[in-house]
Amino acid sequence: MGKTIAEKILSEHAARSVSAGEVAVVKVDYVFTHDASGPLLLKQLKELGVSKLHNPLRTIIFIDHVVPSPRKEISNEQSALRRFAAEAGCRFHEAGSGICHQLMAEYYASPGQIIVGTDSHTVTAGALAAFATGMGATDVAVAAALGKTWLRVPETFRVEVNGSLQKGVYAKDIILHLIGLLGADGATYKALEFVGDTIDSLPISERLVLCNMVVEAGAKVGFTPSDDVTKKYLAERGRVEEFREIRSDDNASYERVIKIDAAALEPQVACPHSVDNVKPVSEVKGVKVDLVFIGSCTNARLEDLHVAASVLKGKQIHPETRLIVTPASKEIYIKAMADGTLSTLIEAGALITPPGCGLCFGALGGIPADGEVIFTTTNRNFLGRTGNPAAYTYLGSPATAAATALKGRIADPRDVV
Repeated sequence: MGKTIAEKILSEHAARSVSAGEVAVVKVDYVFTHDASGPLLLKQLKELGVSKLHNPLRTIIFIDHVVPSPRKEISNEQSALRRFAAEAGCRFHEAGSGICHQLMAEYYASPGQIIVGTDSHTVTAGALAAFATGMGATDVAVAAALGKTWLRVPETFRVEVNGSLQKGVYAKDIILHLIGLLGADGATYKALEFVGDTIDSLPISERLVLCNMVVEAGAKVGFTPSDDVTKKYLAERGRVEEFREIRSDDNASYERVIKIDAAALEPQVACPHSVDNVKPVSEVKGVKVDLVFIGSCTNARLEDLHVAASVLKGKQIHPETRLIVTPASKEIYIKAMADGTLSTLIEAGALITPPGCGLCFGALGGIPADGEVIFTTTNRNFLGRTGNPAAYTYLGSPATAAATALKGRIADPRDVV
């Protein structure tokens, strides 16, 4: 019997052949944490009596969630992380560098690796065919100390996506549609593997969107097989030597096969207060929106900002709607500034904030008022996620978000692109 991507990667790292359902102790390639959960990881290391990390150069600390810090308590915790990184010899990314998941794609992740982080959206790196998954601070602390962890090998859902996407329809619409089909717990501890001619045609920026949100259906990990698109991306990042092709064997065993006709897909919107409450944009078009946020590890890459700018160029957002844009990394910020994208967005009425998580998890950066409706490109919309349980959060693609900012109401991007 052939193996899936998950079975292949875990077999390599366990130094034995493993199959879905087995528990394996595996070596870990990268371990990371950030300012939201890093303080707890440091506490766990101290309680475990760990004085030396297994591989400091493969242990990374990011300051990305609360940037810049608005409170002395957070500043003190971020300062402790800086001191720990310096003393332990860890890699460290300062506030303003960007979101950990984006930076993992830019600098570290490559096919066949195992990456564990103290954040559920660690799964994002599956777009580069890495087995990347989020864990609690204690588990990640142990992985940092020992250089290995244990995992149950997940069963795999094969998601076949074929056909040409309509103009104005993106990977965000594919993954929202899939989550709507599966439900928020429909793929609990499964691996979601995206294949098909639609997936083959997607750039890495769009594949990152798909894998970023697999956890919203409960999945342990998501993958797009590595191919020439992956190789080109790694080459552009100066890491072409890390490329290798990883895909499932033709005779691999899948628990379930799901088929999606991309050509028939219209823009999708996740409605309050659950990410699986997904509807075609035609069913929610016209809902008045107070605030639009384009940001997060899901959809704040340069390509996303380009899409938004193409919708808003030479126009003004609706006078009763606010627009906040937070680039996912410093590199994206600089490139968007250099090519005029930020100017276009600012001239249209956008407020640009420093690279980081921004408004996504509701700690800073434009929290909506009571009763307000917010449309975001982020990955979660449960009650209170954006910092106010009295607000209503809708999710969609950057194109739908930009069209919504333009109209002041949820809009179909196909009407304006």
